[in-house]
Amino acid sequence: MERRGAAEVFWVLLVCWLVVGPVLAQVRHPLPVLWMMPISSGSGRENLTAAVAPAVRLALQDLKRQPPPLGNYEVQLQLLDSQCDPAKSLKALFDAMWAGPEYLLVFGGVCPPVTALVARSLPAFNLVQVSFAASSPSLSNRKWYRNLFSTVPSDRALNQATVKLLQRYKWTRVGIITEEGARLSEMKQDLIRQLLKADVQVVSTQSLSEDACSSLRRLKESDVRIIIGQFEDDSASEVFCCAYTLNMFGARYQWVVAGGGTAGWRPGSQVSGCAANSVLTAADGSIRIQIRQLSHTNTPGVSGRTPQDYQDAYLRQVIQEGSKVSQLHTFAYDAVWVAARALGQVMEAVKHKEKYSSQRNVSVSEDDVQKRLLEAVKQTQFEGVTGPVSFRNGERMASIELIQFQGSSGVLVGEFSTATQQLRLMNHLMQFKGPRPARDQTVVVLQRQHVSLLLYGIVSSAAAVTILITLTVLCFRIICRKHWLQRWSGGSQDELLLLGVLLSSSSVLISGLDGAPLSDGISELLCSVRLWTLSVGHTVGFAALFTKTWRVYSLCSIKLTQQTRLQQTGYVVLWMLLLDVFVLTSWQILDPLRRVVLQHDLQSDPADQDVFVHPYSEHCSSINTELWLTAVYGYKGPLLGLGCFVAWNIRTVEVDLPADSGKRLTLSMFAVTVFSVSGVSGSLLISHNPPVQFFLTSVLILCCNIFILSWLFGPKFLYMWLNGSELQDEAAEGEAEEQLRRLNQQLKSQTAQLDVQIETITMQLSETPGSPEPDQKLRADDGVRSVTRTHVVQVCADVRNSVRKPSSPDAINSPEHVRRRLSVQLPILHHAYLPAIGGVSASSSSLFGSEEAFVSPPPADEHGDSFLYATQLEPQYC
Repeated sequence: MERRGAAEVFWVLLVCWLVVGPVLAQVRHPLPVLWMMPISSGSGRENLTAAVAPAVRLALQDLKRQPPPLGNYEVQLQLLDSQCDPAKSLKALFDAMWAGPEYLLVFGGVCPPVTALVARSLPAFNLVQVSFAASSPSLSNRKWYRNLFSTVPSDRALNQATVKLLQRYKWTRVGIITEEGARLSEMKQDLIRQLLKADVQVVSTQSLSEDACSSLRRLKESDVRIIIGQFEDDSASEVFCCAYTLNMFGARYQWVVAGGGTAGWRPGSQVSGCAANSVLTAADGSIRIQIRQLSHTNTPGVSGRTPQDYQDAYLRQVIQEGSKVSQLHTFAYDAVWVAARALGQVMEAVKHKEKYSSQRNVSVSEDDVQKRLLEAVKQTQFEGVTGPVSFRNGERMASIELIQFQGSSGVLVGEFSTATQQLRLMNHLMQFKGPRPARDQTVVVLQRQHVSLLLYGIVSSAAAVTILITLTVLCFRIICRKHWLQRWSGGSQDELLLLGVLLSSSSVLISGLDGAPLSDGISELLCSVRLWTLSVGHTVGFAALFTKTWRVYSLCSIKLTQQTRLQQTGYVVLWMLLLDVFVLTSWQILDPLRRVVLQHDLQSDPADQDVFVHPYSEHCSSINTELWLTAVYGYKGPLLGLGCFVAWNIRTVEVDLPADSGKRLTLSMFAVTVFSVSGVSGSLLISHNPPVQFFLTSVLILCCNIFILSWLFGPKFLYMWLNGSELQDEAAEGEAEEQLRRLNQQLKSQTAQLDVQIETITMQLSETPGSPEPDQKLRADDGVRSVTRTHVVQVCADVRNSVRKPSSPDAINSPEHVRRRLSVQLPILHHAYLPAIGGVSASSSSLFGSEEAFVSPPPADEHGDSFLYATQLEPQYC
């Protein structure tokens, strides 16, 4: 093994002699450069130096053809094997610096641990290092690694491109699978930091140190859909083989591979357990983020070669030497040019300063040379075979490529510029397995269930028609109360019933309003208004219907006066309303209604298996809604049952008013009960579906109200439509009877006043001298009593005359003459007024149709008084 290592070293030194040897023969100013690089990849499988030596040789050859001042200098490379060991590499660096010559620059550097240690010690050696390997994210600290420059973009640039890609497709939930290793471990930590800054959730991080399939299975169990892979190219086939086995590919998954560096993995390699087609199928659609290895321009660069010309020359040398192609050869070529241009620029500056200085024999110090060299590398800017070469904070500004595997080949679908930090995607080239990019997780779509505008318009129109009909009936009831609808009147219960129908129908208009665009205060107000209108409307309507039913029941079953029945029915309505108001007021004060969100069960979307619909709805509720509803139903339920019991007992009763017959009242009471119970049950059972709940409860409320209007008030309007002329005649007769009734009442009041005055006169006459005997006085008084309902003017005139003049037996106004005059005149006046005052019923009006009733002399007593006749025609009041 030692012989083999010595042979490799000898072969590399020979190659370097071939590169450097011919240059020494020319008369050019030498620029010694220390080339620090491991001979192998660390495991002896690949000679890294032999792979990049052709690119370095091409760069040195192209430098020889450059005109002055760059052509005046020649770069001399001294190979130093770092062995990928920090301690050995540092010792070799000290030995090389001690042995000389005086090196100005360190070239190369592939192993990250060695590069980090040497780069931190460079300021102490007054050296600058130009590398052609990707620097780890930890080397971005310019305070420690300010003398290190690399022509390869940092691994941080790969992570930045990955984050930009995630943000472009709004992926916020990812999983990471990483291969073990110093470089990839640092790269993973930097990626996690950048993802956290971008608000991307890292669900799980797995390692390939164990079984790759086990790591992927854990990602699948975590429902990871976007998988970021950071592994070397030789592990890619194994990973995608496990992905194929676990079915972690296709439209539901998106792979982003960002760890292979430059060349990248090409699908199609066969591994144990999977065929090549299986690996290719799993990798189809995956996106690889890699550093651009060769520029796409066809213009010559700083060396005079086009990128394609350089690649052809490099491949010819590799084939001649029989070595492998290195991923870093293009960056090594540009690194030689960076070093040569910086060294040549500094040497020219030093030479100019020494030549034109005011003091002779002035030499430039090493610190000054190191500062000039460091500044020259920072300001490097030229077109290389890898593209524009420039540095910012020690990092190479370049383009990161996004390659998507489509079928069996890769397609360039985007670029990320490290200079502008912008991602450019060619969407027309991007292909996904599904109709859209994969989702980062199972999507839960929030779907608000609300009453649609069409449904609300239809139901509201029906409610508006019901309200309009109710108002029309109510107006007729109020306007025509004292006219031709009087005979159909059901008392004030009809107005209360119509008021209940009006309130309950109005609640339909409020319950369907969408509270989403409204503020919380207005929404809470609508909740309270809907509760009050519905509850009070139901209570008032039911109370009025129950009162009508109870009135009929009391007429048939209970011997009560009309006044008592009216008082009882009024108490029923009052107590029901007060109880309802008390419960609602307590509810509103102690536990006010709020608009709350109700979550429902998830529902899968048949069009997309990754989408679940999460319906939710908003409804009015309070903390103890069930308790308050129990209280409301607790007193309304028994009342509904009592109403049905009373209505059942009067189902066969017939009354004068057709609308208030027992059959109609019974059906109305049972309809209200059935609709009420159905509405409450349906509202509770389908509370999770607001549109259906609104439609069902609204239909039940409106059907109940329409049934009440048509069943109780419909017959009245139908009868009026069919018998309009008869009703008008009856209305005219009723109006005449009403006028007679009012006149009768007025005369009754006047008669009462006359009774008082005649009683006073009688008492005065009884106290005067010469009054008749007690029996005669009694008869005369009885006669007067029988005719007291007479004309007040005559009586008052006689009384005034009797008061003015003294009484004497012969005077015309003596008591005897007054008594006789009263006994004759009062009955005659009484007979004249009987038909007008309503004292005799309409059936007795025939008595006054002929003159015989007044021509025939009445029987008289011994004094000629018409006592008996007046007694027989005494009026009969209703």
